[in-house]
Amino acid sequence: MTHRHFRSSCPVAVVVLLLTLFVPPLTVASPGKCRLVRSLSDEIASYRPVVDRVLSYVRDKRGYKGRTWATLSEFTDTFGSRMAGTPNLENSIDYMMNTLRAENLDNVHSERVMFTGWQRRKENAALVRPRFKNLAMLGLGGSVSTAPEGIKAEVVVVTSFDDLANKSSQVNGKIVVYNQPYVSYSETVTYREMGASEASKYGAVATLIRSITPFSLNTPHAGQQSYSDGVKKIPTACITVEDAELLYRMYNRGTKLEIFLKMDSKFFTNATSRNTVAEIKGTTDPDKIVLVSGHLDSWDVGQGAMDDGGGAFISWNSLVILKNLGLRPKRSIRCLLWTAEEEGYIGAYAYLKGHKSELEKFNLVIESDEGTFQPYGIEFHGSETSACIMVEVAKLFDSINATSMKSSKDNVGSDIEVFENVNIPGLSLLNRNEKYFWYHHTEADTMAVEDPDSLDLNTAMFAVISYIIADLSVELPKS
Repeated sequence: MTHRHFRSSCPVAVVVLLLTLFVPPLTVASPGKCRLVRSLSDEIASYRPVVDRVLSYVRDKRGYKGRTWATLSEFTDTFGSRMAGTPNLENSIDYMMNTLRAENLDNVHSERVMFTGWQRRKENAALVRPRFKNLAMLGLGGSVSTAPEGIKAEVVVVTSFDDLANKSSQVNGKIVVYNQPYVSYSETVTYREMGASEASKYGAVATLIRSITPFSLNTPHAGQQSYSDGVKKIPTACITVEDAELLYRMYNRGTKLEIFLKMDSKFFTNATSRNTVAEIKGTTDPDKIVLVSGHLDSWDVGQGAMDDGGGAFISWNSLVILKNLGLRPKRSIRCLLWTAEEEGYIGAYAYLKGHKSELEKFNLVIESDEGTFQPYGIEFHGSETSACIMVEVAKLFDSINATSMKSSKDNVGSDIEVFENVNIPGLSLLNRNEKYFWYHHTEADTMAVEDPDSLDLNTAMFAVISYIIADLSVELPKS
């Protein structure tokens, strides 16, 4: 998962006007409440037997129970981490293509994506004054290398960009260490993304950034960073929370600190990868599309089981469930397994560019990229009327206590953000992901954090939601 760049939805007044002009009067608006016309509420409620059937199937030891976990564990154990541009990822895509074809899904194919790749090679960091201590670190995606002999420089420790500006006269020729407090991922990740460029403006020779996580067991976190135009590109890496706090305490006591940093990375132009596609073809409106998705690539640490193996595998397995149960909706359900998400939604942008003529046919885009733990509801970004429809859909999951429905003004996915930005409704699952950022982008992102029962329920919810929206007599109104 890479950082989400949020875009606010249209003002409510504009939404209401558009609904009045262009869509059937499905709701009667009232503050804080949804009132769909009775016929539509009844239609959504009529899918309860489908919900019960799917949930029974994923809980049946003779049916589907444990399958998502089993297929994900075999996949991650076989291929491990899957950095874009590496043989690991391309071999895993070949594997997925064969798997999807073996499941007899429709329209299985891949679509080529080109990009500039980045690869970490040897790297290390150490505190060398006033004492020696190895610093666990991970170079950030897109970082330049140090000189072959490395860098040894004095250290300035800061807690924010404002603190950096206040200490700007001390930064030239130094290594800047960021010990920013964790507020939330979306707020704090800007230090990882822009920390190097901000420090470079004042003459820093490198940056080490406290990993973007609320909890650490001395685990550094990888991630992508971006250099601003017009500034010198300097090496940048993440270090652990523990080491950032250690350096901060020592620096505040007036101790002179020196760090040795050596990083070697490689850029390669014209790298290629592939988005992977499979479908259940609709019965009466096959050109209309509901999309389920997750990304197959990961960072080059851990197994990428949580980010985003789980999301990818509940996506394609949801199609398998529907096919096995003979549930084929009016519209098509398309599964997209994105590539190169971690480098900035590269696969998603390539798909958007290649399918511009098709976009008006997308009714809903769904993605899971913030965990596949115990589900408790739906998070949705779209028009007021569409949100009211999703409220009724969420009610159908009362048997698994997953009826919460959060209507968000912000985008609710990573890759699907590029579709939400062109006014296509987006959906993700609310799940018990409080510990997601403990593990993400680290060596700890392994199958040990995944639970078979939770994966089954997430898969079932993807299957049911995509089926209902693809089969309803109305499409989701867009804002």
